[in-house]
Amino acid sequence: MKKALLIAIAFVAGGAASAAPVRYDIDPEHTFPSFEADHMGLSIWRGKFNTTSGKVVMDKAAGTRAVEVAIEAASIDFGHDKLNEYMVGPEQLDAKKFPAMRYQGKLERFVDGAPTAVSGELTMHGVTRPVALKINLFKCIPHPLFKRELCGADAFGTLDRSKFGLDYGPQWGFKPEVTLRIQIEALAEK
Repeated sequence: MKKALLIAIAFVAGGAASAAPVRYDIDPEHTFPSFEADHMGLSIWRGKFNTTSGKVVMDKAAGTRAVEVAIEAASIDFGHDKLNEYMVGPEQLDAKKFPAMRYQGKLERFVDGAPTAVSGELTMHGVTRPVALKINLFKCIPHPLFKRELCGADAFGTLDRSKFGLDYGPQWGFKPEVTLRIQIEALAEK
């Protein structure tokens, strides 16, 4: 009886351990990192990045979940063409020298199976620094058309752009704090 129980436990444990991680590809049509930045203390300017790619990998058996996102610097969009051109230039993002921003993190602080935070690092303008995100919403559903799991999240965080070498305009009252608001959707691979 003991031997049969040990074999059954080993089988169940082996099955759980061998469950493969699931990769979710970020949907660029439904993922837009947006931001809010001070404009000389007069107003808050809002913008977004239109081109993203990446993945989320979740291993439910092991309890690990990671996210990797690449953001094309030249896809910045304030809804103002002249400002967009200036922002990708050498005085700001310098998109020719630093074409992509990258965020790598781990989903954390699970409540009822859903993460409520991401701890990770952002590489922007050639500098890598920690950036923590709070997850306001995280949900997975079966995609009605593709019949695969679709997960979505809404995340929020802040960063100090001067820590990334983007310290333009303090003499004119520009504050370095930037608020991040990130919507993301990712579809499980086939």
